Amino acid sequence: MKKKDKPPTKMQEQTANYDFERFEIIDGIRYDLKPSPKVDHQLILPELYTALRSTCHQNGVILLAPMDVTLDENNIVQPDLIYITNENIDIIKNNRIEGTPNLLAEVLSPSTGSRDKITKRALYARFGVQEYWVVDPVTYTLDQFVLDDDRYRLLETYGVDDRLTSPNFSCIAVDIASLFATANRFRTED
Repeated sequence: MKKKDKPPTKMQEQTANYDFERFEIIDGIRYDLKPSPKVDHQLILPELYTALRSTCHQNGVILLAPMDVTLDENNIVQPDLIYITNENIDIIKNNRIEGTPNLLAEVLSPSTGSRDKITKRALYARFGVQEYWVVDPVTYTLDQFVLDDDRYRLLETYGVDDRLTSPNFSCIAVDIASLFATANRFRTED
């Protein structure tokens, strides 16, 4: 006897065209990722990846967006940078991350900045992400949040004269000036 096909769930309906669209789902609400990131965002992100890769590649895996991180069925996000330690590597599946990464980073964009700073920060804390970094391409700063019980505490705000290290991951050493150097070449007063 053939089973009847179940009607699609709301989540399945929302993600049916996922191959053609970029979006996130936070607490069951869909957020389109439009427009695409600006040039400074795209120049800073690979610098951040390179900084982590040069010191932490043996300690874990570093991934860049677009990559789905499925925290649960109502929370699917695409952080700009994902770091997963070797001890947590089993959350990496073939086409997405299923579980809580150790560190997530977002490079602010005008269209997603407030969501990154408020909504996603609370979400990541709720799911136990150990560190969350918010990179601001306008002020050339990086805010480093560390999980303290079930909330984030701002550990440090780094500027271009600083070097970021982590209390959670000894391999991390990021020269903030080099993070913004390429983007600074193309900076204009828009």
